[in-house]
Amino acid sequence: MVKGRIRQSLSGYYDIEVGGVEYRTRARGNFRKKGQTPLVGDWVEFKAKKPEEGYILKIYPRNNLMIRPPVANIDAAIVVTACKEPSFSSNLLDRQLVMLEKNNIKPILYFSKRDLLTAAEYKEMSTIISYYQKFYQCFYSQSDTPREILAELKDDVVVVMGQTGAGKSTFLNVLAPHLKLETGEVSKALSRGRHTTRKTALLPIEGNLIADTPGFSSFELLDVTKEQLPLLFVDFAEKQQNCRFRGCLHLNEPQCVIKDMVQKGEILKSRYDNYLQFQNELKRQKPKYKK
Repeated sequence: MVKGRIRQSLSGYYDIEVGGVEYRTRARGNFRKKGQTPLVGDWVEFKAKKPEEGYILKIYPRNNLMIRPPVANIDAAIVVTACKEPSFSSNLLDRQLVMLEKNNIKPILYFSKRDLLTAAEYKEMSTIISYYQKFYQCFYSQSDTPREILAELKDDVVVVMGQTGAGKSTFLNVLAPHLKLETGEVSKALSRGRHTTRKTALLPIEGNLIADTPGFSSFELLDVTKEQLPLLFVDFAEKQQNCRFRGCLHLNEPQCVIKDMVQKGEILKSRYDNYLQFQNELKRQKPKYKK
């Protein structure tokens, strides 16, 4: 048996590269019985008499996984966020950051299309970005190149994610022009882009394995509890010990430092508003019972 990482999945086939040789494999039927599905990024053991005919026999335990994109064992995520066309969505950005934090994936924020902003919009957006810069690595499409962003990553599995039309394929085409990934124009009528990415694959670029992932405009909070949520907002988590009550949810509790900081403008109001919306969503979620 040979150990390798799944680089691509397509129509029930899994491509695994070992020592410069690419093996096309299928999963044994017993995975279906166990309710397991191999994912891109999985470390697996497989057997192959020849490169085009192999079978996956074992999936190693995962460090993490994301449902959308369907990738396992991710080290970092480049979150491509448009400042305009489509309109900037702090709600979507914060959803992504919460889920990345929960899965212990390092977020790197890449703000695209700043050149489309008016002077007033630019000023407002700069205030927002400067706040996120206090807690996350942030880059801009006009001043930072994709190669500079990847410079500190080495041998990592990286997902490039974000809203449809934000510029993920454009970002990857700068890194690797030979890929010639399709880029879709944003439909102004719908304010969203065409789905241009067809499959999930790990592409060897600049010493890392990078996944181009489907664009999307919604992002569910999966397997997060109302008690976990405050800890997944990194700006809240570092101040939480100053609240009067241990385990403060920053909702109706008295002497809540987070609410005070929002009032003083030390925490972005949009950030806190998103937090309240997420808490309401979690409250409405039906409990999931394991079989």
